Amino acid sequence: MEGQIGLAIAISGAAMAALVAGIGSAIGIGLPGQAAAGVLREDPEKFGNLFLLVVLPGTQGFYGFIAAFLVILKLGLLGADVVKPGIWEGWQIFLSCLPVAFAGLVSAIHQGRVCTAGVHLVAKHPDHAMKGVIYAAMVETYAVLGLLVTFFLLNGIKLQG
Repeated sequence: MEGQIGLAIAISGAAMAALVAGIGSAIGIGLPGQAAAGVLREDPEKFGNLFLLVVLPGTQGFYGFIAAFLVILKLGLLGADVVKPGIWEGWQIFLSCLPVAFAGLVSAIHQGRVCTAGVHLVAKHPDHAMKGVIYAAMVETYAVLGLLVTFFLLNGIKLQG
């Protein structure tokens, strides 16, 4: 019974990483996406300059997916030998997923705002698109740090089951 509860807690952490970071990315992409649609209505030729600014906040969702996949591998959920961690180990895995979940949520939304400003920059000065991307990449750093913390924490957990 303890193994089933621990497994459920660990799987909840994986789901949390993917879901929360994914929500951030969906919101983050929506912000510059709306602005870019307005710019493209006036000048469809700017699509190439706007594309990266629109999709950049989507990376946090991928980071959450990577963290969830690492948990799935750690638990052996893709094979026949599923590891059923104890309750405490399940909580360790759950808590290890929180850095990527919340760093992804917050950074994706803020990155979306920075990318929206970049879209407005491209509307007036299409040749300055990379300046907006560089600013957005600075926000990305913290999502990457959240993924790295999750990665290191997960690797530090030794499962007994």
